Amino acid sequence: MTPRVRKLALTAHVTVSVGWVGAVAVFLALAVAGLTSTDAQLVRSAYLVMGLVGWFVIVPLCFASLGTGVVSSLGTSWGLVRYYWVAIKLVITVLSTLVLLVHMGPIGSIARAAAGATWSGGELHGLRVQLVVEAGVALLALLVATALSVYKPPGRTRYGQRWQAGTVSAVNR
Repeated sequence: MTPRVRKLALTAHVTVSVGWVGAVAVFLALAVAGLTSTDAQLVRSAYLVMGLVGWFVIVPLCFASLGTGVVSSLGTSWGLVRYYWVAIKLVITVLSTLVLLVHMGPIGSIARAAAGATWSGGELHGLRVQLVVEAGVALLALLVATALSVYKPPGRTRYGQRWQAGTVSAVNR
C-alpha cells in the first residue's frame, strides 16, 4: 500500500472501531436503563431502540471494523499474524462478531416483546440481566483490543519470527 492508502485504511479502521465502542456503550446504557427503570414506557423504549441499534449500528460497525482491520494489517509491516497483539485483536474481533450475531436473536426477541401490546416492563428479567452483562463484557473486550492497538506489546508469533528471518516463502509473505 502507498502511504496515502495506508493512512486512509487506518483512518477508516479507527473511525469504525471507535464507533463500535461508542455504540456498545450506548447499548449498555440502554440495557441498564431497561433493567433498572420503573417507568414502563422508558423500559419499552429502551428495548425497542436496542433492537435498532443492534442491527443497524453495531452489526455494520462490527463487520466494518473487522474488514478495515484486516485490510490495514495486510498493508503494513505489522501483518495479520506476525505479532501477537495483532493476532489477539483479530481473535477478539472475530469472537465478538460471532457472539454478537448469536445474541442478536435474544435482542430481537426482547425488542419484539417490548413492541407488543401486553408489555408491562417487568417481563423477561433474566434476559434483561443477560443483556447488561453481555454488553459490559463486549465493551471490556473492545477496550482490551483498543489498548492492544495503543500499547502494541512486543512479541512476534512463530510465523512473524520466520518472516523476520526471511524463511517464509515469497508466496506466503
